Amino acid sequence: MNRRSQTLMIAVGLGVMLNPLNSSMVSMALPSLQEAFALDFASVSWIIFAFYVCSAAAQPVMGRMSDVLGRRRIFLTGLFVSMIASFAAAFAPTFGWLVALRILQSIGTSMMIAVGMAIVRVHVLGKQGSALAILSIFLSGAAAIGPFVGGFLIHAWDWRAIFLVNVPVAAFAFLLAWRVLPRDTPKKALDGPPPSRRTRMRQLDPVGILLFGSGLTALMLGLLAVSSSGTLSAKSVGLGLAGMVLLAIWVRHEWRHPSPFVPVRMFVRYPELSRVNLEFMLVNLLFYSIFFGLPSYLQSVRGLSELHAGWLMLSLGLCSLLAAPFAGRGVDRLGPRPLLLLSAVLMAGGSLGLAVIGTQVSVLWFVPILAAFGIANGLNGVAMQAALFEHTPAAMAGVTSGLFHTSRYLGTILSSLLIASVMGGAFTHDGLHRLGCILSVCTLVLVWTGRAGFGRTSRSPNR
Repeated sequence: MNRRSQTLMIAVGLGVMLNPLNSSMVSMALPSLQEAFALDFASVSWIIFAFYVCSAAAQPVMGRMSDVLGRRRIFLTGLFVSMIASFAAAFAPTFGWLVALRILQSIGTSMMIAVGMAIVRVHVLGKQGSALAILSIFLSGAAAIGPFVGGFLIHAWDWRAIFLVNVPVAAFAFLLAWRVLPRDTPKKALDGPPPSRRTRMRQLDPVGILLFGSGLTALMLGLLAVSSSGTLSAKSVGLGLAGMVLLAIWVRHEWRHPSPFVPVRMFVRYPELSRVNLEFMLVNLLFYSIFFGLPSYLQSVRGLSELHAGWLMLSLGLCSLLAAPFAGRGVDRLGPRPLLLLSAVLMAGGSLGLAVIGTQVSVLWFVPILAAFGIANGLNGVAMQAALFEHTPAAMAGVTSGLFHTSRYLGTILSSLLIASVMGGAFTHDGLHRLGCILSVCTLVLVWTGRAGFGRTSRSPNR
């Protein structure tokens, strides 16, 4: 990678890290927000849920907009929106305003995280595995240090600091991206000038975007309602059914549309794209079941303090961070499939460890379990993006990258639903064993699909 590509990677990395950084930092601010706005925990939790739901729906939309309107334009707009929303959120007068600005912040960071992957796909032509490893370091590093940074800032000042810290980072990234991101080249028609603004708006497929956004939002809100209450209700079932109906209508609309928001025919033509997204959703269900579930178990069952549980969980993030560079080199040499098979085996070992660990053993025995999941997460973050890029046409890099990250958020929400279903009203050691058994079954599916895909060649779209 030459110096310009390295600078481009730094600019993109600083932008994409704002999404995981802000999704993890805010978890440390929940008690402060409860006190500041006089709310219960269920109400204040929507500061997290709103960010997840909006990110899941917005990232494919922003990816498609970048494919049509230009990636540089959308990336820079995302940085500007994130900077303004973060600054305003620090001075939100009510919790409702804070959630609204948090949604705006989510839209801004979603512009960058979807478009950033597409920029790498299109403009970094050599050693893409290494380039993806650099982005994975930014993403994994932000998620790993987010709780620590959030806790430090809140301790030093108050909850407003976790929003204001975004402003200088976004401003620096904006100036750097303005200088190094390649300018958008207008797409010319075959026999005439570039398409007009009205034509480009039709290419965005606003009806498809509306159906996708409303359907996915309804489905995710239904899942979250079940996860937060632990029971099925008429509201959660109604939201889930409405979401599935809207998504079914959306698929039918996209199949017939001459310029669809999401080219569903491409997913039929290249089934590997669907496979990668389903696998990514499953690995995130596995990872976040540990990420969200184990800290509560360590504190409520094993009696660890928040500080000691945090130190123990740090092994998960650090191993993920350290594995990314090796994953990049491995992808460049071997391709993604061997690394995906290795990550599945590691998660299978970690899941079996949860299923059999005893009540009297030292909590330090959780370190190798967390390390196995952390290394697997670092491998997956690079290898699955490389597998996606192998089968993605350059013209569709934005929307497919956005859908890829939507799969991550769906896996995250399903993990919270799984934890709530397995643990019930309280965390127990038996519940941890049941969770380990379920995760073991899921990892066996990954091992089987990894072996099935190992060494297999499949059609790749034209570059």
